[in-house]
Amino acid sequence: TAVPSPSSTSTVPPSSTTASTTAPPSSTSTVPPSSTTASTTAPPSSTSTVPPSSTTASTTAPPSSTSTVPPSSTTASTTAPPSSTSTVPPSSTTASTTAPPSSTSTVPPSSTTASTTAPPSSTSTVPPSSTTASTTAPPSSTSTVPPSSTTASTTAPPSSTSTVPPSSTTASTTAPPSSTSTPGETWWICECIQAVCIEDDKVQVIPVICDPPPKPTCSNGLSPVRVIDDDGCCWHWECDCYCTGWGDPHYMTFDGLYYSFQGNCTYVLVEEINKKVDNFGVYIDNYHCDSLDVVSCPRTLIVRHETQEVRIATVTPNTVEVEVTVNKQQVALPYKKFGVHIYESGINRVVEIPELKMNVTYNGLTFSIKLPYSLFGNNTQGQCGTCTNNTADDCMLPGGEIIENCEIMGDHWQVVDPSKPQCSPGLVPTQSPSTTTVTPCEESAICELLLGSVFEPCHSFVDPDKFYKACIFDSCMLPNLDLECSSLQTYAAICADQSVCLEWRSHTNGVCSYKCPTGKEYRACGPTQEITCKSSQQNETSTKQVEGCFCPNGTMLFDHSVDVCVKTCGCVGIDLIPREFGEKFTVDCQDCICLEGGSGIVCEPHKCPTQQKTTCDGEGFYEVTEVNSEDACCPITTCKCNTSLCTATAPKCKPGFEIQSHIPSDKCCPVYQCVPKGVCVHENAEFLPNSSVFVDKCQNCVCTSNVNASTQLNIISCEHVPCNTACQAGYELQPVKGECCGKCVQTKCVIRTVDNTNLILSPGEFKNDPNNNCTIYSCVSIYDQFISSTSEITCPAFNEESCKPGTIAFLPNGCCKTCAPLDSPTPCSIRERSDFIVYKGCRSLDRVVLTECEGTCGTYSMYSAEANSMDHSCSCCRESKSTLKEITLQCPHGNSIQHKYLYVESCGCQDTECKITESTEGQSTEETETATALNRLKRAISLVSK
Repeated sequence: TAVPSPSSTSTVPPSSTTASTTAPPSSTSTVPPSSTTASTTAPPSSTSTVPPSSTTASTTAPPSSTSTVPPSSTTASTTAPPSSTSTVPPSSTTASTTAPPSSTSTVPPSSTTASTTAPPSSTSTVPPSSTTASTTAPPSSTSTVPPSSTTASTTAPPSSTSTVPPSSTTASTTAPPSSTSTPGETWWICECIQAVCIEDDKVQVIPVICDPPPKPTCSNGLSPVRVIDDDGCCWHWECDCYCTGWGDPHYMTFDGLYYSFQGNCTYVLVEEINKKVDNFGVYIDNYHCDSLDVVSCPRTLIVRHETQEVRIATVTPNTVEVEVTVNKQQVALPYKKFGVHIYESGINRVVEIPELKMNVTYNGLTFSIKLPYSLFGNNTQGQCGTCTNNTADDCMLPGGEIIENCEIMGDHWQVVDPSKPQCSPGLVPTQSPSTTTVTPCEESAICELLLGSVFEPCHSFVDPDKFYKACIFDSCMLPNLDLECSSLQTYAAICADQSVCLEWRSHTNGVCSYKCPTGKEYRACGPTQEITCKSSQQNETSTKQVEGCFCPNGTMLFDHSVDVCVKTCGCVGIDLIPREFGEKFTVDCQDCICLEGGSGIVCEPHKCPTQQKTTCDGEGFYEVTEVNSEDACCPITTCKCNTSLCTATAPKCKPGFEIQSHIPSDKCCPVYQCVPKGVCVHENAEFLPNSSVFVDKCQNCVCTSNVNASTQLNIISCEHVPCNTACQAGYELQPVKGECCGKCVQTKCVIRTVDNTNLILSPGEFKNDPNNNCTIYSCVSIYDQFISSTSEITCPAFNEESCKPGTIAFLPNGCCKTCAPLDSPTPCSIRERSDFIVYKGCRSLDRVVLTECEGTCGTYSMYSAEANSMDHSCSCCRESKSTLKEITLQCPHGNSIQHKYLYVESCGCQDTECKITESTEGQSTEETETATALNRLKRAISLVSK
């Protein structure tokens, strides 16, 4: 029995039982989520759904729902003919019956059934407990339902969606779907709808109601993923296990903990704590990638699963060129065997194990491991951490101990590697690894891009700080390897997983550029797997993107195993050349055609045309089979010439002539003759035209282009050698034995003076600089080598203030000065001074040179033993020659007078009698000193007045 409720519209769960009725277009009404939906404008002859046995479905709709039926609920009862049948599959049940027009009755308000007559855009809905009616509505109607509701399906395009309330519905039926059930027994009617036997043939239908779960925050900073529950009805959020490593190397654990580790052994990245999968694990082989063995880089990524071991190894260090082996045998990609799938995705090689929902990527610089939390949560160990959505326990040792430093933890996960005997698994490091604190170094413009506008669109999805820190570390530790690019590459790849595409390589000034092979182009965001001519369009809806080399627009990849871009999907043979369907071609001496369908290319052996037999006559000819330039697959036999088979020998030509040979058109062996070479010949030596020819020392000869008709040799033209008689300064022209001309020979030194003039000196000659007596130039000849030298005289310190006036003079070298010191005795000599002569108040108009005698003479007092007394010798410094000179003096009253004065011509020491007595000796000395002092004072006053 189907009972319509107040007309409302809601979305039914997808596991509904569907029945078909025909209804004209009508209106649509909507009810709150808690109401059961029925949209009715049904004519008397409407058809409703009947369950396998008579069933009453009851729901209660809120009073506020809108309907064309009165607010009170009405039960429309339809009795199916005895022959009606219904089917209940495990997930959905469809019943189609036709009821008589009069089969309508009223039932209590508690039961409700939806019989819909919907307009083109309407959604038909049945309560969660009822058997769902599926109406054959106009083509535009449809219904969309959450996983837990019961679905009414109509033949129509997508339209509106609503949610079924969580209320249960009690169905009264004569019997359960299969056999008699006891009260409390439950069974599934269809997907996400459960029936419970109450009593008295009453069954309660309980739909599984799914409330949207709250979205958690993943500790690794990535977005959580939706995972369907085990019952297949509802879903929940999970934080997948995602571990990545890059650079030298830096790790981000499953839970998002960042650390750097510089070991150069082979280590466990992830293994199960409780072994659920046979022989499962991912391992990394590191090596020291710097000259100082300070930092390490990944070299090989190893994935083990059951009987297979996959190795992705770098061919060239620090590049993305890698090779893949399975159980030590190199394989071509794509590869799929024993549950392991290996393929290329952009710049990465990907290892997938679909059974485990595991994805591992590696490109030589970076790796990533993605595991589902539902299978591996709380059950991982290794350098990638524990996958608990909690970073606190990521640094776990093999025994389960949690430590704070993941760098120390990393060394505990060594594994046995025969290629690295220096590594000892289980050996605890003797000292703590160095921290990853970045020493101050020059800023890297590449690293700064992570914090700038290029990567800004992803900052709200993935925090760039850890990658920036790793980038700076790589830039400082390995500045010449451009490893900082790996940090940007890893960050961009994680952003691509979050559907954020970053075009970043073009902003690195070529440092992080990526070169693609011929025929492909680089894209920052391309499909994880390119669509090929042999694959479906299954990847078109994928939001995942990777960077790499892809076929240009307008072309597509022929096949993953045939890496050729084609414009049309025809055939590609072993020559890797695209062919169109119907195209004929020859390859490896096979005539082939590209056919659509089948194996694609069909070939048969190439047929060669019949060739006439060739005979080789004549000296030097022989038969040879060679490749035909017109058809490489059909060799041809031809006659070849080998001159070594010829018997004729070339004659010997005289100087100036050479052998010339030619082969007649129908011959193999050459014909020889001597022909002139166009050269001059002198004493059996050949000279080219315009080249010098030595005939004798006194002639300059040259080979001309003129030819002697009789000898057929070029003519030699000569002229006498001109002699140069001018020699440069310091050189003399001297005859040379056996030569026509003399030779300039050096005989003197040529010295460049300070004022840029040349000074010519003979050997052994010394000469002062004309402008500086302290500079002396000299010239010496040693073994016919003329050596000039320049000497500077260094004078002793000289202070004119310590000299007696008038005693300063140059030494004989004319460079250094000398004088009599102030404290040395002055010999008797003339002393000149200029002064005015004043006499009787009249004064000379100009200063007059006056002379006077001053100095010491040979006065002494010596004891004589013979006389037993003192011998005295006294002499005075006095004028020895003088003259009278006359001068005019100007008087104050304007008149002038003539005055004569004595002018001393010379001075000398004159002996005099020593008459000083002993009693007056002391007094006389004192008077002399006083007079001397007075004289000095007078001269000082005179000088001041001047």
